[in-house]
Amino acid sequence: MFFRNLTLFRFSPSVAEDLARLDEALNDHRLRPCGPLEMGTRGFVPPVGRGDDAPMTHVVKACTLVTVGSEEKLLPSAVVNDELQRKVQKIADEEGRKVGGRERKRLKEDLLTELLPRAFVRSSRMSAYVDRKNGWLVLDTSSRKSAENALTQVREALGSFPAVPLAPEEGPRVLMTDWLASGNLPGGLVLGDECELRDPATATGAIARCRRQDLDAEEVKEHLRNGKQVFQLGLVFDERISFVLGEDLVVRKLKFLDAVVDELGDSQQDAAAEMDARFALLTLELERLLGKLEEWFGLPRPE
Repeated sequence: MFFRNLTLFRFSPSVAEDLARLDEALNDHRLRPCGPLEMGTRGFVPPVGRGDDAPMTHVVKACTLVTVGSEEKLLPSAVVNDELQRKVQKIADEEGRKVGGRERKRLKEDLLTELLPRAFVRSSRMSAYVDRKNGWLVLDTSSRKSAENALTQVREALGSFPAVPLAPEEGPRVLMTDWLASGNLPGGLVLGDECELRDPATATGAIARCRRQDLDAEEVKEHLRNGKQVFQLGLVFDERISFVLGEDLVVRKLKFLDAVVDELGDSQQDAAAEMDARFALLTLELERLLGKLEEWFGLPRPE
């Protein structure tokens, strides 16, 4: 259950104290199936196990794992519009009249009522955890919209959860551009093999994307000399974690390297023990990485 992306929020020590009731709060906001006339539902599902008796959280030390679930009806607008057009054409052919806007709207509503109960349902799951010790909310997504939706679900369950987006004191774009230009990176951090460079002068400025590229190469330096800045940068931390860091401080393409994976071994006897081991290793490694992000970019914890 290693995360692949990280969208981050921070919360204060006083908020951390309130998270002791998270399991009970989420139990009252379980994901329920879509009703016949609903387009979708959101809620929480057990991170380990299934059924009404399964706990809604999984706790290892100060970190609590949760899973946000959703069900969404698949009813493409093209399908609805094609069926609507057939009905409109049938009325025109059989009754010899045009269908007005108000009638067309009513026909579309009737179509939705007819088609929704038969639509396929797509399920999705997103893992997240709260680190009460250090004040992090960590979501396994690179989508700001998905992260905000999940945060809204937690807030609804708790009644209040004032977690806030990151507010760096050091400009990520400027700092990462300096790392790439000078090669002077913080201790334990080395360049990966990809980056995205943009001309920040205009919204339609030139973009250069490098993949599987030596980032010390002269052609990369030339882009920087021409005024481009780093918007995404591939990095490797302590030879244990590789990732791509965005100027929005979203961590993408997160990968735990062999040095980490080998520590798991294969001695776990059941799913619960394996989950414990994986979650403990995940949170331990990310505690170190997030602590460094806090140091490098100046990410104060709310008081």
